[in-house]
Amino acid sequence: MRALTWQGTGKVAVETVPDPKIEQPTDAIVRMTSTAICGSDLHLYDVLGMFLDKGDILGHEPMGIVEEVGSEVTHIKPGDRVVIPFNISCGSCWMCSRGFYAQCETTQVKEHQKGASLFGYTKLYGQVPGGQAQYLRVPQAHFGPIKVPDDGRPDEHYLFLSDVLTTSWQAAKYADVQPGDTVFVTGLGPIGQMSARVARHLGAGRVIASDLVPERLAMAQRHGIEVIDASQSDVPEAVLEMTNGRGADSVIESVGMEAHGSPVQSAAIKAAGKLPDAVARKAIDTFGLDRMAALTTAFAAVRRAGTVSIIGVYGGQADPMPMFDLFDKGVTMRMGQAHVRRWSDEILPILTGDGDPLGVDDLVTHRLPLEEAPHAYDIFRDKEDGCIKVVLKP
Repeated sequence: MRALTWQGTGKVAVETVPDPKIEQPTDAIVRMTSTAICGSDLHLYDVLGMFLDKGDILGHEPMGIVEEVGSEVTHIKPGDRVVIPFNISCGSCWMCSRGFYAQCETTQVKEHQKGASLFGYTKLYGQVPGGQAQYLRVPQAHFGPIKVPDDGRPDEHYLFLSDVLTTSWQAAKYADVQPGDTVFVTGLGPIGQMSARVARHLGAGRVIASDLVPERLAMAQRHGIEVIDASQSDVPEAVLEMTNGRGADSVIESVGMEAHGSPVQSAAIKAAGKLPDAVARKAIDTFGLDRMAALTTAFAAVRRAGTVSIIGVYGGQADPMPMFDLFDKGVTMRMGQAHVRRWSDEILPILTGDGDPLGVDDLVTHRLPLEEAPHAYDIFRDKEDGCIKVVLKP
């Protein structure tokens, strides 16, 4: 089969690799029909190469048609249309039984003291071949795959159950959005866009969001989001001004370590990706190479006794936190990888109903064949051609 493989920092290639096969009775083989590029994939592309091997297959936002199932897989069958959650969970361990699927104890990567295994995402998370390929072996398929109707709607209507939509749903839930609340979202990449829409759907009275990219700001405005151009404004000051000096009731921090922060931190992140693997791993684990700009914006913009929901991905350990201010303001923080299957059954009826209340049909800006994946990575990273979300078509 053809698959998108990591070849080195800033380099990916589509190669011919062996077709996956059933290895366990709980496996399934799914033929990919759509597979998206995530902002987290850019961390692998530019920064986290020390945790990858040349030839690793990337991608964790896939859907397709079931080709084959193992003997213990009964809720799906060949021919079914399915979305594959980005985290791999068994559905029955202590963590899964409590809805913490991103911490599944069956697939936890204990060697690196990390949570559940993820598709296409480094040795830290199991080094499981990803979904930017023609076929995908799905472990724990007796639980994970989400069956969606073959109703004539395009893949993209359901694809984001794999990550973007379920992650954004959790972000809004963790933000404790109450009817009439003012919610502020940092960043309007795919997660920020969808988090803002979900917050409105869950009853927020106002949703404000900031970004630097004109196309992202325009997309958010189409969905009734009030926007702040971060290139023209002091964002926390703007939020305070828009809320009569109080601040937002809750903030969803959807940017993570991609934030536009200090040039020194930015250079350090890029430099870490070029170090020898053993040294680079130590740097990422110990020195703390995250950029804090988005977090400090979130902390400054939230009101006293408000809530900050952190859904942007962070990787370092040593960045300073403004603990005095957070304690003084009485801020509640919640964060973590999305527990995809915890939310999918709640969201699916909204997608299968009338209309498009969550705006999932207005997120993808680029659809490209799998063979053009290297170009897709470049335009997504560089925000060229108005690129907000790319879906690859194997």
